Amino acid sequence: MNIEKANAEATERMMEARPVLVGLGKAQDVIPDMRDNLLLHAGPPLTLRGASFGFAQDRPQGGAWERASGPMRGAITGALIFEGKAKNEAEAQALVESGEVELEPCHHHGAAGPMAGLIAPSMSVYIIENKTHGNQSFSGLNEGYGKVLRYGAYSEEVLAKLRWMEEVMAPVLAEAVVASGGIDIRALLAEALHMGDEGHNRNKAGSILYTARLAPFIAKAAPDPGVAADVLKFLGDNALSVLNPVMAACKAMADAAHGIEGSTIVTVMARNGTDFGIRVSGLGDRWFTAPVATPKGLYFPGFTAEDASGDIGDSTITETAGIGGFAMAAAPAIVTFVSGTPQDAINATLEMYEITYAEHRYFTIPPLDFRGTPTGIDIRKVVEKGITPRVNTGIAHKDAGVGQIGAGLVRPPMEMFEEAVVAFAEKYGY
Repeated sequence: MNIEKANAEATERMMEARPVLVGLGKAQDVIPDMRDNLLLHAGPPLTLRGASFGFAQDRPQGGAWERASGPMRGAITGALIFEGKAKNEAEAQALVESGEVELEPCHHHGAAGPMAGLIAPSMSVYIIENKTHGNQSFSGLNEGYGKVLRYGAYSEEVLAKLRWMEEVMAPVLAEAVVASGGIDIRALLAEALHMGDEGHNRNKAGSILYTARLAPFIAKAAPDPGVAADVLKFLGDNALSVLNPVMAACKAMADAAHGIEGSTIVTVMARNGTDFGIRVSGLGDRWFTAPVATPKGLYFPGFTAEDASGDIGDSTITETAGIGGFAMAAAPAIVTFVSGTPQDAINATLEMYEITYAEHRYFTIPPLDFRGTPTGIDIRKVVEKGITPRVNTGIAHKDAGVGQIGAGLVRPPMEMFEEAVVAFAEKYGY
């Protein structure tokens, strides 16, 4: 077995994947194995089941609700109220603890969700098709910043926005995307990186490109000019409009690299607010996890690090695919949102070359003479060099119902990379 050959194949497949936004659909109709009593969430499984998932035996055990963080509980509650299955947090808790409502990771269903990552059966999702390898991926619609479901808020204003997005915006977007002939997200990202985005926390350029691409088709698809104006304003006012299609695109890229025998390339990094988890191309669907850290960054007025939840979200699929924190050198202005200096942004990207296998063929960085972004996290290099990936992230309040309180930087725990290296050696006889 040749690890270098396997890693070359994995990173080649990741880079050559061409994810295209082809449409929208109801989660229960388009996501594989989605069912009426199932909610999808960010990160690894909320329940720990011992060594079969790569967990140390002395780590906390418990049910999904018991181990869920505050924002995860808030998002579950809001999703169940949205679905008409619960009226409050107590009813939501009872449904989860009784098993009437099941919780599974988005990543088990070809999906990815920011922050708490909740996808409910009746919610609309973006459909991404990898035109190179044929796999599909999915993500919900982005609500914007602040007090939103993905950060654990579920007040009436949050639910009213979700209902408008579902009943008014989603049908218009669905028709507009089809009429557009699809949006090549890899090409959009490549352009956005040249315009100051990094593809994770800074998507201002990408969201403008996305909205501009769809605008004429939205104007035609909307039932009247007022609805067209409302949809365009919503997309235009939200600098994260394109984040969810980008996450689904990165999921499609990373999935194309998964399952390569003998590869040490990471194909999933994800957090559920309690655990950080990774999957490795050559180690199948096994999760390796460790407790999440608390991000360090900038807080909205009135909030401090004492208010912060642990790290949460599937948006680390962007770093997994070679953008986000790995492309910070392309987006020096990101530091005004996550803290630091422009030189810190450049240093972050330079450090990530130390732990990756390749430089991206299509994602390039102007300030580094158009060098390709660091792509393909190699668990061997992470452990050997003692360098963990850099991640840009939003920060949620630790209590359910509050929402976003800031943004910052975080690193995954080294422990799970070490466990993965040991598991790789055991599997392949090293």
